Amino acid sequence: MPVSKFEVLITGQVMPLIREGLEAHFTVHKLYEMTDKEAFIASHGAKIRGMVGGAGHGKIDGAFMGRFPNLQIVGNFGVGYDGVDAKWAGEHGIIVTNTPDVLTDEVADLAMGLLISTVRRLPQADRYVRDGKWLSQGNFPLTGSLREKKMGILGLGRIGGAIARRAEAFGLSLAYHSRSPKLDVPYTYYASLVDMARDVDILMVIAPGGESTRNIVNRAVMEALGPAGILINVARGTLVDEPVMVELLKSGKLGAAGLDVFEKEPTVPTDLFALENVVLLPHVGSGSHYTRNKMGQLVVDNIVQFSEGRGPITPVAETPWPLKG
Repeated sequence: MPVSKFEVLITGQVMPLIREGLEAHFTVHKLYEMTDKEAFIASHGAKIRGMVGGAGHGKIDGAFMGRFPNLQIVGNFGVGYDGVDAKWAGEHGIIVTNTPDVLTDEVADLAMGLLISTVRRLPQADRYVRDGKWLSQGNFPLTGSLREKKMGILGLGRIGGAIARRAEAFGLSLAYHSRSPKLDVPYTYYASLVDMARDVDILMVIAPGGESTRNIVNRAVMEALGPAGILINVARGTLVDEPVMVELLKSGKLGAAGLDVFEKEPTVPTDLFALENVVLLPHVGSGSHYTRNKMGQLVVDNIVQFSEGRGPITPVAETPWPLKG
């Protein structure tokens, strides 16, 4: 039965599990299906108390949330929530939730798989076989190795920690850079990202997105990583200065890159396509049926539990529960 007076707006396309889960509890409106969105907001905006973002809508910013005077909660699909202005939401009494933990292991697995694929050039070796070159040209060229390598992790949160534990099993030495040292972490802490990049063989990027981290992996960092260095990004494309990365990969001043994310997805710099020192994935870090279903269910459960007065399950840092002030 829908919860009385609690109406939810879905702004863009979401997986059926989310839509059906919300419809089982609430009156749900699908903004992406409406021919006159402005008329709906004008006539019905005051009735919306919950909101879930969806593909194709764009950023849920303060200007948009402000059009719904009784909005109480925004559910974000994904651990990264840079598409929602959480700071504005918190200042205006609106909870924002994300979907941490349920995707940690999947993304960490993908990160290590992408690292191995980049270092050992597995996609290139696969193509070598498919193109008949093993028969016509002989054995595939020798590749790099993870043996006796040191990896620096940019962002040692939930996923970064899970990546670190997997990397230890591969015998990698570990270091990390974050805003401050972590307690009870055995890895070397670097206050300077440039210094860490200079001292490691691999830079694993898994920090949050947003303006505070935009282009944090800049020219100085990538040049410090150097012509033998490996850059792996499974966070957000905005963390890396993409044009500079392409330039350095083409010139050989950066050794190789494994990329699951890009600055303006799904657009990928076409100069990367011809490079043999890159592995490109279409943002599939959490892209398994199992994990996406867990993420979708957590979106629904956050809204449902909040509507029942029990508080959200996974509020983001900017909107802790209960809200202050």
